[in-house]
Amino acid sequence: MNVVINSNLYRQASEYAKAQGLNLTTVIENFLVRFVGQDKASSSEQVVPDVVQSLLGAGDPISDEDLNARKAYQQYLEGKYK
Repeated sequence: MNVVINSNLYRQASEYAKAQGLNLTTVIENFLVRFVGQDKASSSEQVVPDVVQSLLGAGDPISDEDLNARKAYQQYLEGKYK
């Protein structure tokens, strides 16, 4: 299967992918999964929205026992208002 794409569009998409820390294939696959719909996608992986992915790694990790992060938030507030 041969696919032809506008070189200007390809360059812009490559720059976007690089700025997001992704490769172009991942960006295109994510778009196609959204376009087709997750239920029709053959991939068993769950697609993480770009907004959520940009937040991954932000902040300190919380313990598995503190699912609602209440303890972590309480510690944050105690440190902030000392």
